[in-house]
Amino acid sequence: MVRILVAIGVAFAMTWAGGTTAAGSVASPSPSYVFPIQDCDASYGRVHHDYPASDVFAREGCPIVSVTDGVVDEVSRRDRWNPRRNDGATRGGLSVSIIGDDGVRYYYSHLSVINRRIEPGERVTAGRRLGQVGRTGSARGTSPHVHFGLSWPTPHRAWWVRRGMLAPAPYLDAWRDGKDRSPARAIRELRDDRGEIPPCDAAC
Repeated sequence: MVRILVAIGVAFAMTWAGGTTAAGSVASPSPSYVFPIQDCDASYGRVHHDYPASDVFAREGCPIVSVTDGVVDEVSRRDRWNPRRNDGATRGGLSVSIIGDDGVRYYYSHLSVINRRIEPGERVTAGRRLGQVGRTGSARGTSPHVHFGLSWPTPHRAWWVRRGMLAPAPYLDAWRDGKDRSPARAIRELRDDRGEIPPCDAAC
């Protein structure tokens, strides 16, 4: 009888702390996700040119935030894009990428400002302010927006992976509505199918 009560108590404690799976093993709490632009009206399309990403349009200067907990991967504070060369590695202008605790890389580009404390290796939480909406890089002359891409971590030279490998719109829909939808499984499956560094096949 004592063993039964102890077992019930342990099961209750595990459920309270993070839930249990059908097999009874402890399930870690799922990451929380938020929409990448805060305190401003924003809109975005379902597709992006000829590779998967989303341009999220909002007023210039609107806050851009980390969509989930993670670590800053790359920060580009200098707009080096030259329209005469149109080098894919510099099209993003001012940009930030975050490696989420879920293993997904979240990429934000065309920012007008990057917060001073945002540096590679820094830990961020969902909702942490990264910078502001702008139109740097190849977004010059367009409406202010942030280019938002989902991918897996790669060496920094693989810019075509960083810019986006999975269409973000379904996840943006969920986060905008306060739902906690993770792209981690879809990203893992894509990486397994395409390889860690697939060749650039669009807008190269």
